[in-house]
Amino acid sequence: MAASTHTVTNQAPPLVGYDVFAADRALAEAVDRHLDPGLLDEAREELSGLGRTSGSAQVQEWGVLANENPPALHTHDRYGNRIDEVEFHPSWHRLLGKGVSAGLTSAWSRPGGHVRRAAAFVIWTQVEAGNGCPLSMTHAAVPALRTDPVLAAEWEPRLTSAIYDQGLRPAAQKAGVLFGMGMTEKQGGSDVRANTTEARPLAEDGTYELTGHKWFCSAPMSDGFLVLAQASPSTGGGGLTCFLVPRVLEDGTRNVFRIQRLKDKLGNRSNASSEVEFDGTWARRVGDEGRGVRTIIEMVAATRLDCVLGSASLMRQAVAQAVHHSTYREAFGGKLIDKPLMRNVLADLALESEAATTLALRLAAAYDDGSEQERAFLRLAVPAAKYWVTKRCTPVAVEALECLGGNGYVEESGMPRLLRESPLNSIWEGAGNVQALDVLRALQREPGALDAYLREVGRARGADHRLDGAIKNLLAELADLDGIEGRARRLVERIALVLQGSLLVRYAPPEVADAFCASRLGGDWGSAFGTLPHSLDLATVVERARPVS
Repeated sequence: MAASTHTVTNQAPPLVGYDVFAADRALAEAVDRHLDPGLLDEAREELSGLGRTSGSAQVQEWGVLANENPPALHTHDRYGNRIDEVEFHPSWHRLLGKGVSAGLTSAWSRPGGHVRRAAAFVIWTQVEAGNGCPLSMTHAAVPALRTDPVLAAEWEPRLTSAIYDQGLRPAAQKAGVLFGMGMTEKQGGSDVRANTTEARPLAEDGTYELTGHKWFCSAPMSDGFLVLAQASPSTGGGGLTCFLVPRVLEDGTRNVFRIQRLKDKLGNRSNASSEVEFDGTWARRVGDEGRGVRTIIEMVAATRLDCVLGSASLMRQAVAQAVHHSTYREAFGGKLIDKPLMRNVLADLALESEAATTLALRLAAAYDDGSEQERAFLRLAVPAAKYWVTKRCTPVAVEALECLGGNGYVEESGMPRLLRESPLNSIWEGAGNVQALDVLRALQREPGALDAYLREVGRARGADHRLDGAIKNLLAELADLDGIEGRARRLVERIALVLQGSLLVRYAPPEVADAFCASRLGGDWGSAFGTLPHSLDLATVVERARPVS
């Protein structure tokens, strides 16, 4: 008989059985702030229901299983027929089905839809970020398809359906569909104008056959894809054009969509990312020939916002785990959360998380507003937020993991999965330099974008001297265009920080706004987390971030 060698003590219990939405004060307050009062009761009920589901032990186990059992590619069936199918673990389908039913693909058609969806996205992807990719692309396909009213009428009801209908069948036979996107190629990467995939027109107006490849195509079991290809100049227009590629044609035959391999990725392992080849692949044109980038840009903007939301989600879960662990763990005669140095670290992480969430929900509210000024604001704010928030995700995940010590380095804690996922959103939909250059283009070509941004941050002028100083310095930076590209990252960082500071000064508790402005805008901060001024009310900041509902 084995002897008992020790008793397990001083271990934090799992963070399960809680309402992920209600426990996130910054998120819940943002929903209250940005939604019409008449929508609040219904929205809170929906989001709390999703929050309880997300916080349940069963659903969290789905996330674990989906990552431990990554997708597998089957190029041929047992007889040698080409099938190009990807097999997923049942947990993946459960997660994706719940995401669709929770409204993560239906923001465009209901009041306050973007704020409600944004909050749900932050909640749901804390369980498992991988299923956020097909949910995001399906949601984002809608504005691109609306450039063609006929295509939009055909596809939008399927894209915004609350039913997850898995399996490859003609889209007309399905209760709901998912979409993917294919832009990048081996030789071009972010420079999509270097794409070589060719589109040759067919007899039927608006139809083409594609020949070429896509180096990154995520969620290859989706029902349709928006892709970029070079239309033949012989058709009169030519140039880079957007196309809709269905996986299955109307007569039930499989379109030519050859999956060459699945990517072996650092993180996001539950989601299939692939390389695909087109060889006489049937497609329908979306928008005019030669206007592919302009046609697909609204899809890109929407997915970039989802990168901000995804990073805010990861940061929130990392901070929640760190604060939860420190609430229970004792060391050197007391709870970790009560130790001044650990409190400083946790407060610093909490500031980063709240600033990300507050900014992300403000962007979602601008989508719901839809006014010309808000559209101009988004043109500058989305790439700036995408640049900054996604870059802050990895250092937050690293520091939060360290708060758990060796326990955090162990796979069972869930922290390594968060860490592996953390760089993803900074890379997808254009890495840092692409976002910084996009901000420069907005500044140079769309003066209304800067005006809208300055009106937004100016709403907090006079409320905090450090914010006022940061706005003044930013204006000086914008007035000097010499060598602007070489200092674009510096400029975009300041744009994002000033915007976050303005939002927190207006909407966050004074303790949060004071700590953010002192450190991020006032310069009273070190080079690592946990270097906030010790004179601040850090206990209140940490308590606000504690996941208790």
